[in-house]
Amino acid sequence: MATTAAAPAIPATDSYVGTSGVWSWLTTVDHKRIGTLYLFTSLFFFLLGGLEAGMIRWQLAVPNNHVLSAEAYNQMFTMHGTTMVFLAIMPLSAAFFNYLIPLQIGARDVAFPRLNAFSYWVFLFGGIFMNASWFVGAAPNGGWFGYAPLTTLQFSPGLNIDFWVLGLQILGVSSLAAAFNFITTIINMRAPGMNLMRMPMFTWNAFVVQFLLILAFPVITIALVFLQFDRFFGTNFYTIAAGADPLLWQHLFWIFGHPEVYILVLPAFGLTSEIIPTFSRKPIFGYPVMAYATMLIAFLGFGVWAHHMFAVGMGPIADTVFGVTTMLIAIPTGVKIFNWVFTMWGGSLQFTTAMKFAIALVALFTIGGISGVMHASPPADLQQTDTYFIVAHFHYVLFGGSMMGIFGGIYYYYPKMTGRMLSEKLGNWHFWLMFIGMNLTFFPMHFSGLYGMPRRIYTYDAGQGWERFNLTSSIGTAVLFIGLLIFVYNFLIAGRRGAIAGNDPWGAGTLEWSIPSPPPEYNFARIPRVTSRLPLWDVKTPTLNAEVPHTDRGDRRLDVDVGTKHTGHSHPNPANSYPQQATESGMHIEEATGKSAKDLGIPMPNQTIKPLICAAGLTIMFTGLLFIHEDKHSLAIATILTGALIMTMSLYAWVLTPLEDHH
Repeated sequence: MATTAAAPAIPATDSYVGTSGVWSWLTTVDHKRIGTLYLFTSLFFFLLGGLEAGMIRWQLAVPNNHVLSAEAYNQMFTMHGTTMVFLAIMPLSAAFFNYLIPLQIGARDVAFPRLNAFSYWVFLFGGIFMNASWFVGAAPNGGWFGYAPLTTLQFSPGLNIDFWVLGLQILGVSSLAAAFNFITTIINMRAPGMNLMRMPMFTWNAFVVQFLLILAFPVITIALVFLQFDRFFGTNFYTIAAGADPLLWQHLFWIFGHPEVYILVLPAFGLTSEIIPTFSRKPIFGYPVMAYATMLIAFLGFGVWAHHMFAVGMGPIADTVFGVTTMLIAIPTGVKIFNWVFTMWGGSLQFTTAMKFAIALVALFTIGGISGVMHASPPADLQQTDTYFIVAHFHYVLFGGSMMGIFGGIYYYYPKMTGRMLSEKLGNWHFWLMFIGMNLTFFPMHFSGLYGMPRRIYTYDAGQGWERFNLTSSIGTAVLFIGLLIFVYNFLIAGRRGAIAGNDPWGAGTLEWSIPSPPPEYNFARIPRVTSRLPLWDVKTPTLNAEVPHTDRGDRRLDVDVGTKHTGHSHPNPANSYPQQATESGMHIEEATGKSAKDLGIPMPNQTIKPLICAAGLTIMFTGLLFIHEDKHSLAIATILTGALIMTMSLYAWVLTPLEDHH
């Protein structure tokens, strides 16, 4: 791999540096700062979910263990699943949505900056609300899937499920607000010349995910509202004795739950589709097919939900239909895997930490995908469902897929976010410990599941053949923790001591690498005009088949080995000459001007505290419902009305406040 010197640091603009201090973060509407807030908050929740997983594995390390009681174990694995899905992986993806989408499409901000801030604060307060349950001894205990009627008041009389039901509804508001914002941004705010088939693959995947969110989250909202009304107001949506369908919850939850899998994994696919071409020195193989495969995954994702329900007796026709659709969805997913492999094939590969995580996603998600296709057969699924084989499967999909891609994205985009490089030496330690620990933890679960170990049990007797598999999984979890600690150290230290990155440390081809690192508040001093999918490669390398001299990354040219030809693969839209292409594309690589948005006459959104206050009012309003089960109806009404008043008044002030100053 070529070693290069980094460019000098690009100083941030005065206006960006000047907005420092806690107040500036509480009032920010800058999409980059909101993305940073998402990143730090969701990494905290990821560590919290990891600690919960560690407690689970400690309890199951040996037979007849007593680290946790049965009730404490139920709370631990419920909160682990809920935290990882709703408070870690989804908001980690949202961190990249916020930071990257405007940069990749050549925009100065998102369409609705204040709504963007509102979505973050609702997410934060929803996470705090749900985890506050630990401090009152009532953490959710019904599993992250919350099957009714077991979660109705008759079988779960405490506040535990109330925290879960209300917390998920708060988080749903955040997800829907963000989804509408990003759809509007991508449709309306792309730079001139950037049609849909020139968008970076990460933006394509993010675009599809937003539609999944606005179609899937209303379904779980309906399921949660039904459960909430059963618990708080005595309705009978899930009361079997009153004639309710015992499978109603399962159908509603899994109609949401399977698209949710792709909500979690498609952003990681998008990050992988940015990393692999950059470090293969080739455009992504089959770009149009990758875009169509993403859309097909989303479409088919709504037609496979009942493969989670093969054991409930739906009958042969339903089993056959959902078995076939489950097999079909493997096709567009396989297309992505083959296209990543073909992108690397014959490329000039650079095995950076980000590239290693991307390759790990390809390998590990393939394992999870193969075991997923096994579950498309109802007879096989009947043997495997509710065993640890399923636990192994979905962790290979969500950890081996989502988290490997997200970690790769962090290593890849950290220089753009901070202006400094993460340590590659520590990154290698992190990667290998994570890769080894992940396989040590989850691969043995295939075997413990095949030996008949059921899910959700908090202890087990010796002599059933599960001991060595559980001990190996618990040792693997310890290895994962060591890797995570190295990552946390690297992440925090590099922000102050990391090597200066420059605009484009990787020699990438998309718009975000044309501006300073970290970007100024206005992103682009002049909105670029785009003529191809990889405009920076057009500017830096007029033809990808010519000999390209080795230059340092600070010069922002394509970084290849000295004296070698490129891979011989044609660029989708090769430039004939550097000056002509630079002029046609408007791609003037931006140097530091030291000028603020005001100096340049660029109108920027005003900072405001109102989205935070509005989110706080929403959370207070939901909190008031908790008092109903305490028979404190007056306090419940007072709290609900107070929250509604705060939310309404702040929203009214929000609407009346001008969005931006025109300089």
